[in-house]
Amino acid sequence: QVQLVESGGGLVQAGGSLRLSCAASGSIFDINAMGWYRQAPGEQRKLVATITSGGNTYYADSVKGRFTISRDNAKNTVYLQMNSLKPEDTAVYYCNADVWSHTARGYYWGQGTQVTVSS
Repeated sequence: QVQLVESGGGLVQAGGSLRLSCAASGSIFDINAMGWYRQAPGEQRKLVATITSGGNTYYADSVKGRFTISRDNAKNTVYLQMNSLKPEDTAVYYCNADVWSHTARGYYWGQGTQVTVSS
């Protein structure tokens, strides 16, 4: 089994910053891509950013230039540095990982962490 545990969410004023972390643990042989998604009330979950094991990144247009995704492969952890936050960034943020365990490959999700940006 693989678990993803997120941390770092909270309440921040517009223009502020937050840093999210997501640590993977369990029966892990290797991790391919890791990413962050978000889901606002009444909306579908949307991709925010992804990063491959080699460090290649992708960002949604809405966060380019403000958010930075990074990872520490030795710690099986992915981060999301969020700067210049806007009220429309308010959502539950979920991490996702494409994981090879010792027996199979699977896509895993964290439990989510709330980010609220006040105007």
